[in-house]
Amino acid sequence: MYTRVLLKLSGEALSGEGVKGFSEEKLEHLISEIKSVVENNVKLGLVIGAGNLLRGRELKDLSVEIADEIGMLGTVINSLYLKNKLEKSGLKVIIMSQIVNLPAIKPINYDDIEYHLSKGFVIIFAGGTSNPFFTTDTAAALRAVEMKAELIVKATKVDGIYDKDPKRFPDAKKFEKLSFDEALEKGLEVLDIEAFSICKRYKIPIKVINFFEKNILLKALLDDRIGSIVKP
Repeated sequence: MYTRVLLKLSGEALSGEGVKGFSEEKLEHLISEIKSVVENNVKLGLVIGAGNLLRGRELKDLSVEIADEIGMLGTVINSLYLKNKLEKSGLKVIIMSQIVNLPAIKPINYDDIEYHLSKGFVIIFAGGTSNPFFTTDTAAALRAVEMKAELIVKATKVDGIYDKDPKRFPDAKKFEKLSFDEALEKGLEVLDIEAFSICKRYKIPIKVINFFEKNILLKALLDDRIGSIVKP
C-alpha cells in the first residue's frame, strides 16, 4: 500500500462534471474518499484546480500571466472551502501557499510539511506553483517532490489511461501499466509535459483513476490493478 500520496483534483471534484460552484453531493463523496485513506494512516497532500469557479485562460481579453494569476487565486478559494469542510468532518487540515498571506494559510516550508504530515494533517497546497504559465499538473508534481510522495494520483472522470477518449470512442484501448518512456512514445497525455518531466526525473509513479467511483481512492492505493499506472 502507498502511504505517502499527492492527490491531484480538478475543480470538478467539488462541483460535478461541467458544472460551476459547489455540490454538497460531490463534497460528501470527496470527504469520504479522503477520510478513508487518512484513517488508514496515509500521509496525504492535495492540489486542486479551479475549473468549478473559472479557468484563468477562459478570460480571453487578458494577458496570459494575469489570467493565470486569477486562476491561481481560484485554487486558493477552493482550498479554503475544502479545508473548512474537511475540518467539520473531523480531519486535521492545513493549507500551504506561496502566493497569499492569510491567517488560515501558511507559507510552504519543508520542515513544516514533514511535521504536519507526521501529525496526521492533510496538507492542501494552494496557488499552483506560485508562478503563472504553469498548470496545476505541474504544481502537483512539484509538491509531490517536496512532500516526498511515493505516488501521484490524478483524479479524473475516466478509469485509467486510454489511447483516445473512451467517452467518445467505444474502441478506445486502456493501458493498465506503462513506463514513462512508453507513455511518451505513445503520446499519451497523462500529465502536462512539464509535470510529466518532473515525475520522470524524480521517479514518482502516476496513477489515473475515475474518482467518482465509491471507495476508489483507498482501493487504488492498495492495488495497482485499479486504474492505470505509469512507473519508472
